[in-house]
This record gives sequence, C-alpha cells and structure tokens, in this order.
Amino acid sequence: MKLPRNELVLILAKLSQELPAKKFAQEVASYLLSENRTGELDSLGRDLVNYRAMSGLVEVTVVSARQLSSAALTEVKSQVKQIYPKARRIIINQRIDEEQIGGLRLELPDRQLDLTLRSKLNQLKQLTAGN
Repeated sequence: MKLPRNELVLILAKLSQELPAKKFAQEVASYLLSENRTGELDSLGRDLVNYRAMSGLVEVTVVSARQLSSAALTEVKSQVKQIYPKARRIIINQRIDEEQIGGLRLELPDRQLDLTLRSKLNQLKQLTAGN
C-alpha cells in the first residue's frame, strides 16, 4: 500500500532531524527508488520545506552574483524574520549565479522574491513600453 504523501512528509521531517544530511538523502533516494516514486521528489521537497517552516524552521536560499558579506546576510535574515515572525530558526543557504548583474533573489518556502537588477530593469521597461 502506497503511503500518502502527507504522512510521508511527517516521517521525512522526523528523519531529517535524526540523520546526518548525507545519510538522510541516501535513505530518501533509496525509498523513492524502491517504491517507484522518484517523480514525487520535487513535490516532497517542497512539502518538507513548508512543513519545517510551519514548525518554526525557515530555510532560505539567497542567489546572488557574488558571495554576500556577513552584514548583508544579517540583513537578509532580518527581512526573512519579518516575513516569518514565528520562525524560531532561520537557515540561509547561498548560491552564486555569475549571470546575475546585481541584486539578489530569495527562494523562500512559499514564494520567491526577485530583487535582482535584471528584474528591476524589466519592470522599468514594462512601465515605459507604452510611452
């Protein structure tokens, strides 16, 4: 019998706290392969991140052109805390995208905030397109 996804997410949330990251990833991959459920990996990942956020652990990915300073990371954390006031813990992962001109993109559990220069230029372009 196939375990419903919402129950599987609860089990994964518990396992993610008990196992080291590498072992957790191996266990999840093994289960999904053995149960022929590999197509559910993305949705399970999103569900797990959302569950963790509702439980007070918010994980954010910051995408920028360069490594951010500790002051910038502190500011990002402060902004995330405003979006998720009930967050007891905020984890920030950085990802470098050298194709970005400037600014950053925040990938949050339930949304994405595009604060890149390219996004701002595109908004300006759309505003001036009618003139």
